[in-house]
Amino acid sequence: MFNKFFRLFSHDMGIDLGTCNTLVYVKGKGISLSEPSVVAVWKGTNNIVGNGTAVGERAKKMVGRTPGNIVAVRPLKAGVIADFQITKAMLAYFINQVHNHSYLSRPRMAISVPSGITEVENRAVKESAIRAGAREVFLIEEPMAAAMGVGLPINEPTGNMIVDIGGGTTEVAVISMMGMVEASSLRVAGDDLDEAIINYLKRQHNLVVGEATAERVKIDIGSAAPLDEELTTEIMGRDQVKGLPRSIKLRSEEIREALKEPVEQIVTTVLNCLEKTPPELAGDIYSRGIVLAGGGALLRGLDRLIAKETRGIPVHVAEDPLRAVVRGTGVFLEEIDSLGAGLDSYTAEG
Repeated sequence: MFNKFFRLFSHDMGIDLGTCNTLVYVKGKGISLSEPSVVAVWKGTNNIVGNGTAVGERAKKMVGRTPGNIVAVRPLKAGVIADFQITKAMLAYFINQVHNHSYLSRPRMAISVPSGITEVENRAVKESAIRAGAREVFLIEEPMAAAMGVGLPINEPTGNMIVDIGGGTTEVAVISMMGMVEASSLRVAGDDLDEAIINYLKRQHNLVVGEATAERVKIDIGSAAPLDEELTTEIMGRDQVKGLPRSIKLRSEEIREALKEPVEQIVTTVLNCLEKTPPELAGDIYSRGIVLAGGGALLRGLDRLIAKETRGIPVHVAEDPLRAVVRGTGVFLEEIDSLGAGLDSYTAEG
């Protein structure tokens, strides 16, 4: 009876709970929210700044710019919950945003998680969602969600390969008949690309920059393979020796060298997954190709590099790769009666 009552005031939600960004799909409405996974709290507490409103974009603007008594926190690391209480508060805020702060909203949630998640991490996600206000929670592995989101025919007896490069993890999977035949979860992804740029600038230019600057460099001139026309950009940072602001010009060749190690780890994970794939499904992948999703799919030349290293397997970047996973949670919600039958759900009663 209570479930029927709450259903009247709630919209089922699909959530891509990412290390960098959280996206929310609302059943019947589409993608309704996209915010950075950042929360600003008073130092030494879990109390959110601004009477509970310093979440998402507002909190991200505070990263590296706050006084000593305010801390901008990313509650998820490498695709999993690092701070349970702040994740709960962030989810509650997003639920309220979608439901216009209705106290009667108790939605069902489909949340994407890395395929390599442990049982403890798995339970932390479920409990965070329940305590944030969900009445029932389904967990969907990110490669499966991404494959559904890009429209791969995963319910057919053919091999489909998806590579989802998010902020905290790279998920590689071969899917057939609604199941993952082979899967690898690598905790190297977009954040590690940013960190590689930060370290390179310290090492080669004695320049200290923050995460936001490193991310901008990656977007503006980052690449995984040589470009037809190499790019340049100018950035500002702090000189490590003099401690004063200084600007430098960077070339895309430099940043490609900076990104070489994490990019090689991603490519190696793809190759290892292919090596373990049954021959019949490997043949399907050779014909159909590999699909790249997630923000990392937008790194220039990554598709060409993977195609080269896999000896010519076609590699396709998904349309709107940043939203592939959340769109997949939306597909699940729209067909929850059939797709949900194969998944365990979690409720407030356990």
